[in-house]
Amino acid sequence: MSFKKNKYTVLKSAISPELAEFVYQYFLNKRNVARFLFDQKYLSPFTEYYGVWNDKQVPNTYSHYGDIVMDTLLHEVKPVMEKHTGLKLSETYSYARIYKKGDVLARHKDRYSCEISTTLNLGGESWPIYLDPTGRTGQAGIEVNLDPGDMLIYSGCELEHWREEFKGKDCGQVFLHYNKTNSKTAKANQFDKRPFIGLPSWFKGFTLPKK
Repeated sequence: MSFKKNKYTVLKSAISPELAEFVYQYFLNKRNVARFLFDQKYLSPFTEYYGVWNDKQVPNTYSHYGDIVMDTLLHEVKPVMEKHTGLKLSETYSYARIYKKGDVLARHKDRYSCEISTTLNLGGESWPIYLDPTGRTGQAGIEVNLDPGDMLIYSGCELEHWREEFKGKDCGQVFLHYNKTNSKTAKANQFDKRPFIGLPSWFKGFTLPKK
């Protein structure tokens, strides 16, 4: 399947199932730690460093912008993304979720920082993602099923994508987002305007002091 022709492609075993399982268990553990720290009021519910449950897109579901392990995946997977898209890419950010029963991901297109994206299945129960390869709004979508370690690469700003209601217990996914290096503002938007990967979103626009 050609990404250049279709604006999406599925890559099986982009990372090994063993690595996917390791990252999934790490993220489950981090969710448990975050829940404990929030409930015991060791952390403000407004902090992002341990993840959040107030994501507007999927409310009350554990989500994390720029987790350092996920952002490391963002960096390490970039050569694979470039190989299978035929594009030179610049990292922007990662975003991970552990979906729960009843969750829905509404049809949407992404913002500029998600120009070229992948959803990577980490583990849990299977949950298909749908996308509309026509680029038109409201069209019937195609169903894509991913095993742990598989990823769907797609043009996030051009193709609508969504998930229907989740019937399982848990499903771990990480979205890895990139810009094309030849896009007009890709350099200014590197790391989603953070000084480097692994930082929370409140560091967008932060300028490092000159040495």
